[in-house]
Amino acid sequence: MRSVRKCSRTGCLEPAVATLTYAYRDSTAVVGPLATASEPHSYDLCEAHALRLTVPKGWEVVRHEGTFAAPEQSADELTALAEAVREAGRSDRPAAPPEPENPSGRRGHLRVLPGRA
Repeated sequence: MRSVRKCSRTGCLEPAVATLTYAYRDSTAVVGPLATASEPHSYDLCEAHALRLTVPKGWEVVRHEGTFAAPEQSADELTALAEAVREAGRSDRPAAPPEPENPSGRRGHLRVLPGRA
């Protein structure tokens, strides 16, 4: 079974091994070991992207020393379900055909109600 979390970089399907967090007040990017849970203000990175990360001029990068450990494989049923849902929603899959429009050009989910004067 594969790890649920993948690299956050667009187009990268490698497993995440590090977490990137920004400390905006200190103009610092922190790259550390993979966090135990995905956070909305952090980014999961594969090893290649974690090691090649660059920051704007004036910013500092703080990196985890040593190698990044590969994520442990999990046989948990919930993890398997989450992976299946993630795979089903991947953006590189063909999109479903759009629903045909109403002949009148109206979508039909809104309607005008007569107002009271």
